[in-house]
Amino acid sequence: MKERLQRWRESTFTFWKSRSKGQKGTMIGGAVLIIMLIAAMVFFTANTKFVPLYNNLSLQEAGQITAELDTRAVPYELENGGASILVPEEQVDSLLLEFASMGLPSSGSIDYSFFSENASWGITENEFSVMKLDAMQTELGNLISGIDGIQDANVMINMPEQPVFADEASGEASVAIMLHTQPGYQFEGNQVEGLYHLVSKAVPNLDPEDIIIMNQYFEYYDRDTQFAGGQDTYSNQQSIKKDVERDIQRRLQQMLGTMLGNENIVVSVTADIDFSQENRTEDLVEPVDLEAMEGIPVSLETIQESYAGQGGPDGVAGTGEEDVANFPAGDGDDGEYELDKETINYEFNRIRREIVESPYQVRDLGIQVAVNSARQSADGETEFLNQQEQTDVQEGVESILNSIIETSVDGDLQDEEAGANTSIVFQEFSASAGEQEEPSGAGIPLWLYIAGGILLIVIVILIVMLRRNRAEEEWLEEEIQEERPLTSVTNNEEPVIPDLTTAKDTEEVIRRKQLEKIANEKPEEFAKLLRSWMNED
Repeated sequence: MKERLQRWRESTFTFWKSRSKGQKGTMIGGAVLIIMLIAAMVFFTANTKFVPLYNNLSLQEAGQITAELDTRAVPYELENGGASILVPEEQVDSLLLEFASMGLPSSGSIDYSFFSENASWGITENEFSVMKLDAMQTELGNLISGIDGIQDANVMINMPEQPVFADEASGEASVAIMLHTQPGYQFEGNQVEGLYHLVSKAVPNLDPEDIIIMNQYFEYYDRDTQFAGGQDTYSNQQSIKKDVERDIQRRLQQMLGTMLGNENIVVSVTADIDFSQENRTEDLVEPVDLEAMEGIPVSLETIQESYAGQGGPDGVAGTGEEDVANFPAGDGDDGEYELDKETINYEFNRIRREIVESPYQVRDLGIQVAVNSARQSADGETEFLNQQEQTDVQEGVESILNSIIETSVDGDLQDEEAGANTSIVFQEFSASAGEQEEPSGAGIPLWLYIAGGILLIVIVILIVMLRRNRAEEEWLEEEIQEERPLTSVTNNEEPVIPDLTTAKDTEEVIRRKQLEKIANEKPEEFAKLLRSWMNED
């Protein structure tokens, strides 16, 4: 055994000494790369990738799952305070199927399947009512949890007792719901209304007014508004402002892009919106005929009086209404008296208006348009718009902008006011974003390509070196067998060995001559070397 190890060491040493510096560097570099690649592969294969098995578990459910994983000796990790359980990626699918068949995770709530699995004649009416109510709450909570934006829902139903006598009125049911919403998620008004409608139809004898819904942040969801107490007014107003600006910008971009090309136009819109709301009541009285400013006659009174004879008509004793006090009356002569009086009562329109202003009004708009002044000619050269072309484009764009502003802004605007809020700039555009190279999307990581390329190069180098070494060994064996008679020279004869320094042969010839020199000068070592090669073969 010791001699064999000695022969291996000597053969290895001899093989290494016979290599050139370039070959030694290649072999060392290849060995280092192989070691690094093997270490990297071992690291990535030994480093188990954990993926979520369940998320948003309660402590009770997490305890059930971890106990089952411990029984199966499956490694796992806990995150989010135990609410998420991570297992090795290659086992997640099989574990999900197995746990589902076992009914895990089990929250302990009763659903409608409980009655089919635990049917019994010995259950009392009271127990049945409690289990039925619990099952209804669980099913309604599961139904609400399936809505987008809701992670979980806890439902509490208060059912009235059934009346004993027919003449007794039954009470009304009520429902309280606690939603666990996703962080940052906000419901629209129609979604909240739909949630109220869903709950009212799921519970018998339930009026929507008897439903209360709030989330984990104590924000109350009202049917009329998204939030009753916790609504972010600023965020709502900013959202409306952005919607108005985006809608006008889209319409302008589409219209001007059709005229000038989408790549030659950029539109920016800023809106000044008044969010003040006003509720007022007006009591108006207007004539029926606005031109004549008259109403409808509802009553007519006509008085006609006439008198002729000596003396005047009997007056009122004392001082009459139209007599001047302390003036003596004249003597009565023949005279006449006539009185025509007509009284007409008109009725006018009486209007009562209760006005609720819109939630917002667009007070002003500012529109900025940038036009590309450069264009490509037929021969591929860049040309610029001249002054006349810029003037024509500016007039056409201004006409469109003024029309948009006048129709979008509440109130009357003069052309001068609309023109003051527009800005048109002619400028050469840089390369469009569409012409730029898009970044490579998610796919195979770059380091995998690099590692694969290096591994391929190393494998090719090793194959070439092994084939070359084997060919050299076979060639050396053939040469040694052919020139073996040279070793049987007499003691008086001295073989002529050419000087290696003067030879200008190839590397293979030099190596052959070195072997010949070793065979002649040190035949014992040369014989050991041959035996080691033969043993290796």
